[in-house]
Amino acid sequence: MATVIPRQDERAGAEIAYGHEECYRRSVELLKDLGFPSGVLPLQELEECGIVRETGFIWMKQKKPYEHFFEKTNSRVAYATEVTAYVEKLKMKKMTGVKSRQLLLWVPIGEMSIEDPSKKKICFKTNMGIGKSFPITAFMVDEEKKMYLEKLEE
Repeated sequence: MATVIPRQDERAGAEIAYGHEECYRRSVELLKDLGFPSGVLPLQELEECGIVRETGFIWMKQKKPYEHFFEKTNSRVAYATEVTAYVEKLKMKKMTGVKSRQLLLWVPIGEMSIEDPSKKKICFKTNMGIGKSFPITAFMVDEEKKMYLEKLEE
């Protein structure tokens, strides 16, 4: 039988930040530390974010839900007011609050990972294990992409 962890216990011992600027800075820093491009979670108007380093649990709250269209992948993604996940290097799992539009359906994204950094692909999976991969550069902001391409030329 599954154990349900109350929300307060899940966040016990968390480092919490408030305000858009501080949360944005911390979220970009976290994505970089995990090995993800900073444009992969383009959340808007962040109000609160937190991390429990012992468990890897993170959350990010924004004022209202947000939809983003990634032109390079031709994907529409919806972000709820709260996005949560358990994180480790190159992986976010047990994600909540993220859905991708596929044909006529909104499909929840349960995991995001970079399984082989040399292949330069980022993989998104549903909770049922169905996945799709995209070039990592599709989620990089311009400055990040420029630095990445310069490294490849060296």
